[in-house]
Amino acid sequence: MLSPIKPKKGTLLVSEPFMLDPNFKRSVVLLTEIEEQGAIGFILNQRSNLIVSDLLPDSSCGLPVFIGGPVANDTLHFIHSCYDKLNSGIEIRDGIYWGGNFEALQVLLSTGQIKSSEIKFFIGYSGWGEEQLDGELEQNSWLVSDKFNSEVIFVEDEENLWREVVIGLGPKYAHIANFPENPQWN
Repeated sequence: MLSPIKPKKGTLLVSEPFMLDPNFKRSVVLLTEIEEQGAIGFILNQRSNLIVSDLLPDSSCGLPVFIGGPVANDTLHFIHSCYDKLNSGIEIRDGIYWGGNFEALQVLLSTGQIKSSEIKFFIGYSGWGEEQLDGELEQNSWLVSDKFNSEVIFVEDEENLWREVVIGLGPKYAHIANFPENPQWN
C-alpha cells in the first residue's frame, strides 16, 4: 500500500493505523520543510494539556498548544493563515504559513484579533534525517495526502482528524479509518 504521492512542503503525512511509535500513533503531520538533508513537520492532532499563557507568562492567550513532535520540546512554533495581519511567515501551502513576527503576534493575540481558526501552536516538532522519511514510506508507515482542505490544519477535534484525513484519501484507503487501534481488538 505504498503511497503514490511524494511528500513535499505543505503535504500531510498520515500514519498507518497500527504504527507502534507512540509519538506518531494515529497522527497527521503537516510537512513544513523537506530537503535532501531531511524533513520537518508538526503533528496536528496531539493536543497537550497546556495553553499558550502557560508557556508565555505575559500572555493571556487561552488557545491550546499541540505537541508538534518529539524533537526540541523546549521550542514554541505556530502555523497560521493570517498573513494579512502578521505580514510575516514562511508560506508552506496556499494561504498557510509557518512562524512569523512573534512580537506582532503577541499584540494581535492580546487584542483578540486572531481567532483559533487561524492559528495553531506547537511545542516541539517532528523531524526526519536524510533518507529517513523515504525509508519509513517504503515500510508503509505513512500515507501522503496533497488534496485536503486547509481548514483541517486548524481543526480542534483532533480525535477525529486522523479518521477524516484517511477517508479523504479516497475509497482505496477509506476502509482503514475503521480499523481498531489495536489489531488484537478485532
